Amino acid sequence: MDLTVLYRGPLASCDYDCPYCPFAKRRDSPAQLRADRAALDRFAAWAAAQTDDRLSLLFTPWGEGLVRSWYRRTLAELSHLPHIRRVAIQTNLSCRTDWLDTADRGTLALWCTYHPGQTPYDRFLTKCHDLARRGVRYSVGVVGLPEHLAEARRLRADLPEHVYLWINAAEGHTYQDAEAEDWTALDALFPYSRTPHASAGLPCRTGESVISVDGDGTVRRCHFVRAELGNLYDGSYRAALGPRPCPLTVCDCHIGYVHLETLPLYDVFAGGVLERIPAPTLPGRGPAHPLTLTSPTTEAREHRI
Repeated sequence: MDLTVLYRGPLASCDYDCPYCPFAKRRDSPAQLRADRAALDRFAAWAAAQTDDRLSLLFTPWGEGLVRSWYRRTLAELSHLPHIRRVAIQTNLSCRTDWLDTADRGTLALWCTYHPGQTPYDRFLTKCHDLARRGVRYSVGVVGLPEHLAEARRLRADLPEHVYLWINAAEGHTYQDAEAEDWTALDALFPYSRTPHASAGLPCRTGESVISVDGDGTVRRCHFVRAELGNLYDGSYRAALGPRPCPLTVCDCHIGYVHLETLPLYDVFAGGVLERIPAPTLPGRGPAHPLTLTSPTTEAREHRI
């Protein structure tokens, strides 16, 4: 089967102190770090053994994974396996980058977030250019808070033109039209993030070709639906896979709504769904050459709040 797996282990510590994140500057004890490493090793062993399937893997840790050696090693090793189509991770890019030379850069990709005030701008930008020099696929994003707008504009101007800059709507923030237009000028796909998507009863790929897995191997359809489908390691989840409507009222996170079948995002991000990179057939990413898909389709708007 073709299966996309979102993995989130016990790791909850981060080296940043973002005021909009509940896990900022959280510390894991040595025992918690050992447990996270063991859980990741177990998951990697499972993924390596699934040679009859075609896997796409996205690591979505609550904390920052790439400052831990076991995440860097695991991603590099998995990237070389022929049955793994993509391995990607969400990261603040505070880690070293030389480990990427040991990975298959045709398979590995990074979903990077710039957090103004948490790292010097020049340091983050230098790492982005380093990724480009190494031939690593990556996207870069910013949380769309008013105080981040100037830095986001600066980043868009300084990034390589082919790199997609995405903007996440800030949780709890209401965007008036004028403000939304400012963000859309940087990310033509921002309208998909601006307001939550009404999802109750709508068809979604999660639970059929996309699953979420935690450190114990518990399988759920996605990170946001708590109902269990079985366990990864005893194979019980496989019998539960199948098409099913979304049970939630709304879906407001990109790693969730990107899988809604009522939205065209699998076409928009064809070949780059996990790392949030639009299809290369779309025009350049710079402010003078925005993406042509500037707003959701009529059908998609009808399913919004």
